[in-house]
Amino acid sequence: MRLDVILRYYDACNRGDAEGVARECTPDVVHYFLVPGTAPVAGAEHLGRYWRKVRRLLDCHWDVDHALERGHEAVIEWTMSWRVPESGERRLVHGAEWYVFAGDRIAEIRAYYDQRADADTGLVGFPYRERGYTERRAPDPRP
Repeated sequence: MRLDVILRYYDACNRGDAEGVARECTPDVVHYFLVPGTAPVAGAEHLGRYWRKVRRLLDCHWDVDHALERGHEAVIEWTMSWRVPESGERRLVHGAEWYVFAGDRIAEIRAYYDQRADADTGLVGFPYRERGYTERRAPDPRP
């Protein structure tokens, strides 16, 4: 099941486990981002190192809230809790990703989200709580 692969991928992202991320991907995986000025991340090892660095810098945690799969593709909605480096504030980002698989590995990821340091982001007016989406922020471990 493709969702199992995606969940293992996010478990590895949440641990900052570069090898675990790479294991779920094809060697030539490409991760595309919507954010202007960012380049696609290409290659399983590079993608693993990328998420290890992001995890370390932003203290991120992802939850997969919803998923659909058909054939060699899947789409998910997720929530990411992260820490703004300058202020230490925790923020939430709701986003979606489209996955293309080659066999039982992720070959392509297209990420759609808006991440801002000054506000939580997601669909304006969407009833996240009523629909059962993640809306908690990871606990702040600092005193």
